[in-house]
Amino acid sequence: MLEIKKLAAIDIGSNAIRLLISNVIISEDRAPQFKKSSLVRVPIRLGADVFVNDGVISDANIDRMIHAMKAFKLLMNVHNVEKYKACATSAMREASNGHEVTAKISSKTGIKIDIIGGKEEAEIISSTNLNELIEGDNTYLYVDVGGGSTEFTLFSKGKTISSKSFEMGTVRLLNNKKSVNKEIFYNVEKWIKKHTKDLKNVSLIGSGGNINKLFKMSGRTEGKPISFIYLNAQYQFLKNMSYEDRISELSLNPDRADVIIPATKIYLSAMKWSGARKIYVPKIGLSDGIIKTLYYSQF
Repeated sequence: MLEIKKLAAIDIGSNAIRLLISNVIISEDRAPQFKKSSLVRVPIRLGADVFVNDGVISDANIDRMIHAMKAFKLLMNVHNVEKYKACATSAMREASNGHEVTAKISSKTGIKIDIIGGKEEAEIISSTNLNELIEGDNTYLYVDVGGGSTEFTLFSKGKTISSKSFEMGTVRLLNNKKSVNKEIFYNVEKWIKKHTKDLKNVSLIGSGGNINKLFKMSGRTEGKPISFIYLNAQYQFLKNMSYEDRISELSLNPDRADVIIPATKIYLSAMKWSGARKIYVPKIGLSDGIIKTLYYSQF
């Protein structure tokens, strides 16, 4: 007997807000299947408020979030979503008015938002199909690059060795002083080298909107990795283009055309410091993890 449940995840990031609606297909003879039904992305850059304007989410962006949540609620109703979970990450947890904003959104829309920490964010993402990649004796450094933070998790022989969240997101890097960014990169380099020094044949697993876009631009078939050489060449190519040309010639969204540069630098740096020569891009992220944790906690 086949049963289908509709679940939704709202991911309130530093660069954009996403609504993922998924079908969970349940049958007696196999594990539940999670199939994307709809994905809506709204480019509300909360990180530009929080990381630049004294840590306060502006009234304009609060209004935009309220409109977005009202729209998301209508879409969930149309799709007959049974359960949903909304999570906010780096920008909201650092905003001085973050809890005030979530309370206002809840009163205006009925949508309750959980502000989660970096460790919880990494744990939710790890609940995705990551296990299909990390099985066996191989070593992987999982890198999830967001707008406000980057989560690193090291897997070896199918087990988690270490995990850490750094305030090294793309929107933050765009707005920080160079000296601040240099210190952040140094701390990440130290952590990666410390935890990978005795490990051989490390591969990266990348998640986040920017690496998904880079993978799509590469023309690789699903499951095939991107090499360090290719990614570095793409980085140099993108860096030498103007912001306007990245939009007009490469058809990048305006809110992607700037952050894709620091994002690529983060992935390349992680590959260099860990000795990885390839990066796998399984198209997973926080939204997918929210759906899975919601399913297993509710049903």
